[in-house]
Amino acid sequence: MTEASPDRRLGDKVYEQLLALLGTEGFEPHARLPGEIELARRFAVSRPVLRQALARLRAEGRISARKGSGNYVEALQPQAEIVEFGPLTSIPDIKAFLDFRCALEGEIVARTAQDAPPSAVQEVARRQDALEQALLAGGSGIDEDIAFHVAIAAACGNRFFEMTMTALVAQTRFSIDLVRKLGGPMQAQRRQAVLAEHRAIVAAIEAGDPVAARAAMSAHLEGGIARLFGNTR
Repeated sequence: MTEASPDRRLGDKVYEQLLALLGTEGFEPHARLPGEIELARRFAVSRPVLRQALARLRAEGRISARKGSGNYVEALQPQAEIVEFGPLTSIPDIKAFLDFRCALEGEIVARTAQDAPPSAVQEVARRQDALEQALLAGGSGIDEDIAFHVAIAAACGNRFFEMTMTALVAQTRFSIDLVRKLGGPMQAQRRQAVLAEHRAIVAAIEAGDPVAARAAMSAHLEGGIARLFGNTR
């Protein structure tokens, strides 16, 4: 398994600190969180690291963002639990997971292309740029790849899609890592193919074309299935 990046580990720490504050004075249900600059200063982290923690809290439904107003604490029911999908334990399980991602992310990206505001589209493009830089620099790009897909879910405007993608991060990381390992070292030709698939997704979102976006996402994820299992479609 790939070791977590320092930023991601720090983001996890800030998430835990923020989680511990929820429900305390100033962080009661429906209260507005302090602004990003104040929170970043409070936890002595950069704003990108803080945003990782805030995104995770939003994905879990613990806070919500109100356009032009900020983040607010949600009132979770005591019995509410975060979905745990569990580990992938067999080859059929991995195949089923990748098939599930095709169906889920095809719908997500179509909605994103149709409904995402410009700022969210820019965030998706920024995540793609980060992935491209990581791969071209010889890194694994796994964390950047996951962040790209989660950003698309966050951009579609339905928090349940973002929550589901966040809950699937461990399985997604495992499947990407497995595809990479079984495929051998990422050669230039395969790296360029993967990057081209991601660029096609971004281009369709930027064009506001849900049909093309769904097709581009399907081509990308089915390409991963083919690289792992052979062409079974």
